[in-house]
Amino acid sequence: MRHAVVVPISLYSVAERPDLDAVGIPPRDVWPEYNLHGDVVNSHWASLWHDFPDFQLFMVDDDSGAVLAELQTAPLFWDGTVDGLSSGVDESLVAAIEGLQNDVPVNTLCAFAAKITPSAQGQGLAIEGVKAMRALAQQHGLGALIAPVRPSLKHRYPVTPIAEYVQWIRADGLAFDPWIRVHQRLGAQIVRAIPNSMRISGTVAEWEAWTDMQFPADGDFPFPDGLAPVTIDHAADLGVYYEPNVWIVHQL
Repeated sequence: MRHAVVVPISLYSVAERPDLDAVGIPPRDVWPEYNLHGDVVNSHWASLWHDFPDFQLFMVDDDSGAVLAELQTAPLFWDGTVDGLSSGVDESLVAAIEGLQNDVPVNTLCAFAAKITPSAQGQGLAIEGVKAMRALAQQHGLGALIAPVRPSLKHRYPVTPIAEYVQWIRADGLAFDPWIRVHQRLGAQIVRAIPNSMRISGTVAEWEAWTDMQFPADGDFPFPDGLAPVTIDHAADLGVYYEPNVWIVHQL
């Protein structure tokens, strides 16, 4: 059971407090090293701050002024159907940016990341963060919040297909995965598994550095904190990993 938030918190967007970006949460504090090298994400992530400053939120401790959580989102168009959902983070990030460039009308908020500083984890900030993103969508007249969720316990079961993992249910009827349960408790629906949400590629040496492992042969290898195996090809000097996520939909 998560603890209730006990510290007074204020929400600010990047547009309101651009100074907070300089004192935000270092990505390496919350994500494993390999997860910081997405092929598409690394090329487009800065656009969230530049192009969508009103949709990047900081949760700030009123007493200390410390950033406790960061929420990265962007508006886009979604036709409201399961088939209309993208293949995950990469495709949705590009869709949001290209939609803005081409003046595509938006009706949905897509949540790309929720970072909680390690010292504040387990204090109820996850559910408060999702509430904040729901409220942000409603504030801008958007009818849904969608999220390609990174399941928080999937790294313990890297060879289990995400489509199977997402079907694991506890005795109380809620999802096995804690992060998915956060969304469920706010009325969200699990829509479908997305096995290829984010692509991360690198040389064999890079993958060995990112994972603190050696890959002496070709093949598919589970690795620490990986949600799925990485595929190693020495002839091509290439390791390719696809981060599996789960589409979660909040109808607002």
